[in-house]
Amino acid sequence: MGGGRLWVRVAHTALSCGLALGLFLHRTDLQKQEERGELLQPLIFVSLVLCSILLYFRVCLMDPGFVKAEEEEKAEKSEEQSVVIPLVPSNVKLRRCGYCMVKPMRARHCQLCQHCVRRYDHHCPWIENCIGEKNHPFFIVYLSVQLVVLVWGGQVAWSGLYFELSWEWLNHNIFLLTSFLLIVIFTIVVVLLLISHLYLISCNTTTWEFMSHHRISYLRHSELENPFDQGVILNLWRFFCSCHLTAWEKIYFHRNNEPV
Repeated sequence: MGGGRLWVRVAHTALSCGLALGLFLHRTDLQKQEERGELLQPLIFVSLVLCSILLYFRVCLMDPGFVKAEEEEKAEKSEEQSVVIPLVPSNVKLRRCGYCMVKPMRARHCQLCQHCVRRYDHHCPWIENCIGEKNHPFFIVYLSVQLVVLVWGGQVAWSGLYFELSWEWLNHNIFLLTSFLLIVIFTIVVVLLLISHLYLISCNTTTWEFMSHHRISYLRHSELENPFDQGVILNLWRFFCSCHLTAWEKIYFHRNNEPV
């Protein structure tokens, strides 16, 4: 699996750098600005491309929120957890993972990573890593920067195209035409991903919970449709600005004990 991960990451880096370099080597707005000595926009574009690659590797290589047994044992002894545990109703099963022996609420065991991941969202094949509580905000930032690069790159590729019905034209413009079509496809994918994730984040749910709501015990037996939803503003604040891992059990049982 290590070889597969390396191949995916090398392919992403090569594709990003290759497309960016090609836009400078062809008669596009970026090349014209460079020739005129107007370097501000070319430098900003290159910086954004490098930033997107660095964010990609940041999300790839960082801990997504792997559950560690020693951390969970300490959490169970804390005051926050001691208040939560006695309130667990019998129909809500807080199971221990058969692989990791620990499983806090909203965590799920990933067969590919061989770990339980806190606030598990999904395993991303392009990132070759899980998206969880720790790296999910960086994943959103990466998608946002990547979208800006793609939209700008699409505009630059289009600026270098001129249209004629001849084989000579096709040979001269095949790279820009192919680049533009690839950028359009990637842009659609990134837009759909970003919109769907921002919607789920605003509701304080995950892709896994949204797709498997009927199979997850703590959601199926909750009195609320989404026991973790605290309103859009607080949901976004907790997602983007919280510096600590969240005790989801405390929020879950507090919300379910509120009078309806």
